[in-house]
Amino acid sequence: MIAKLRGLLDSFGADHAVIDVAGVGYLVAASTRTLSALGAIGDEVLLHTEMQVSDDAIRLIGFSSIEERDWFRLLTSVQGVGGRVALAILSALNGEELHRAIVSGDQAMVARAQGVGPKLAQRIVNELKDKAGGIILGGGSGPIVPAGSFASDAVSALLNLGFRPAEASSAVARAEAELGPDAGLDALVRAALKKASR
Repeated sequence: MIAKLRGLLDSFGADHAVIDVAGVGYLVAASTRTLSALGAIGDEVLLHTEMQVSDDAIRLIGFSSIEERDWFRLLTSVQGVGGRVALAILSALNGEELHRAIVSGDQAMVARAQGVGPKLAQRIVNELKDKAGGIILGGGSGPIVPAGSFASDAVSALLNLGFRPAEASSAVARAEAELGPDAGLDALVRAALKKASR
């Protein structure tokens, strides 16, 4: 299993990059978000990776962050979401946007990704609603909401009051969407409590 690659960016295309590691070129599929963050040809790059093995191919998929890799794993756990579709979703939405879409049930936002129809978007939202709460709280890779942010503090406050992770994350995401990104902690917690009690 190849967990990460550090090497020189040899070349890239619309959906992949070639990373030269000690003279061996690894072809790595990636989201447009990751590809745009790689820099110039010849630069040293570090990619976290996931290997997918099928009957007719072995694919290496690269991610600019562990968070993105964790989202990829979550997305591909949903029936009907393969590697290409998961990368299309991660190209269209960053981790925070994807988390907000899932916890607030915004299927239309997920369906913005190429190759994702309304039915698949609904399945993704429904199946990942409870699992997404674990990522925002730092399940495995660190929080999607930046550590120390008002949103993560608000989630923590709701957890301390006995709310389940998915409930807390959903209520805070809806409160933040309503109040805007500049909302203070007190306002977020009050609004989230109202959302959660409905």
